[in-house]
Amino acid sequence: MYKHRLRTQYTRYLQLGVVIACVFMLIIACDRAAYVPVNFQNQNIVCRNVKHVMGTTCIPEKFERVVTLDETSLESAIALGLKPIGSVISDFSVYFQDKLTGVQNIGTIGEPNLEKIIAIKPDLILGFEYQKDIYSLTSKIAPTLLFEFGHSGQWKDVFTKMSVALGKKAAAEQAMNKYYSRLEEFKQEMGDNISKIKVSVVRVYPTGINLYLRDSFCGTILQDAGLSRPESQNFTASEAQKLFNNPIQVSIGNELFEKADGDFIFIWTGENNSQETQAAQKKLEQLKSNPLWQNLKAVQQNKVYTVPNYWIGSGILAANAVIDDLFKYLVETP
Repeated sequence: MYKHRLRTQYTRYLQLGVVIACVFMLIIACDRAAYVPVNFQNQNIVCRNVKHVMGTTCIPEKFERVVTLDETSLESAIALGLKPIGSVISDFSVYFQDKLTGVQNIGTIGEPNLEKIIAIKPDLILGFEYQKDIYSLTSKIAPTLLFEFGHSGQWKDVFTKMSVALGKKAAAEQAMNKYYSRLEEFKQEMGDNISKIKVSVVRVYPTGINLYLRDSFCGTILQDAGLSRPESQNFTASEAQKLFNNPIQVSIGNELFEKADGDFIFIWTGENNSQETQAAQKKLEQLKSNPLWQNLKAVQQNKVYTVPNYWIGSGILAANAVIDDLFKYLVETP
């Protein structure tokens, strides 16, 4: 989700590179005793080699000052029992806002502020392959790990790999066991007919409407919950890539609203800034007044629920927030 923004920032980072390098060397000169980057200044710090997208990096055995370059790595770190000292933070993080006390905001989505990262003196930096354009700079500040993340439906595998790299495998297993335990409770509450319930997932953009498919982030949770999908949304990532050139979502026009129907429809807006979000919300209001939309079964039965944008998340905390909604709307709502 960040890749396109990082590309637009690449030129700016190149221009800042020389300035940042000078600032960095000044900090080292003035505060050498307080902060020495592990990977090229202090040979006495015990570290271990970790393979990642950019190669192999030796990270400290005992790291204490973690910075995360995006909200997914922030969420994963918190779920693993780590409290970053700094991270990119935006409105997308609202569902775990209570866990962000003391975490300094170092930028916006796709735009981490390198000067701020230098100032807070991390001993480990975490991110994903989308940030590879700035890896040469961050790796001079502190050992940096960038993980591969093809699409949001791979969130469980990514979470596991990050936990192994950070020596937190047991914490990840505990978090995933709790996730599956909650889903088993949900299945028991829903009863034997759960597999017959078709759940539609719709995102409204400022300029269009998309359906989220079987192997999207929320799609994997629905699968794990034992819920079915409408045929229009029941495509695997590989099938969707071939058919729609996108593994997790497909756009539909106004004449294809029937593809959005189901026994339940979960729908949301949410963009990277308030102006675009307002435009998406306006689009949603237009959608609700469309006669074709009003003819959908879920709409007529009043089973359309507007949910927050953690439905397009990519971490274990967002997954549990989605489960909360499944209990709220499918179990508790009359």
